Amino acid sequence: MLERLARLSLMLNRLLAAIAGVVLVGMMALACANVGLRFCGYPLKGTFEMMGFLGAIVAAFALGKTQISREHIAVDVLVRLFPPRLRRLAGSVNDLIGMLFFIIAAWQSARWGLNLQRVHEVSETLRIVSYPFVYGVALGCVMIALVFLVDLLKTALSSRKADT
Repeated sequence: MLERLARLSLMLNRLLAAIAGVVLVGMMALACANVGLRFCGYPLKGTFEMMGFLGAIVAAFALGKTQISREHIAVDVLVRLFPPRLRRLAGSVNDLIGMLFFIIAAWQSARWGLNLQRVHEVSETLRIVSYPFVYGVALGCVMIALVFLVDLLKTALSSRKADT
């Protein structure tokens, strides 16, 4: 069961990371086009807004895959000195806190998105509805919370095996 959940998490997070990569390439193209057209006297209207919206998606969609790959910055100078059992406990506490944090972040982002959708909020320059981007951030938070849950369960099961 845990292996299935881990595979599902990996597959979904890889998909979101791939989408983030495509969006990042689009951001780069938009920035280059804006610079080039600005040089010619025709800057693209709303570039700043789009970079903000798309940047939020890139960051949120990359969270889970980055956590799976352990590519976040980690300071474990002290934890490396702990005995294995205490290291596992510290890791579990970190996973639990991370999971709870991102569940709350997803919940609050979704609430904010619902409110933006309810009041028909649009961006200032391009008049783009903003709630889909906020929902995207909520989705990214759900996915990293799933990664933390899988890590927490793996640690709990490995602790049980090590103790027996």
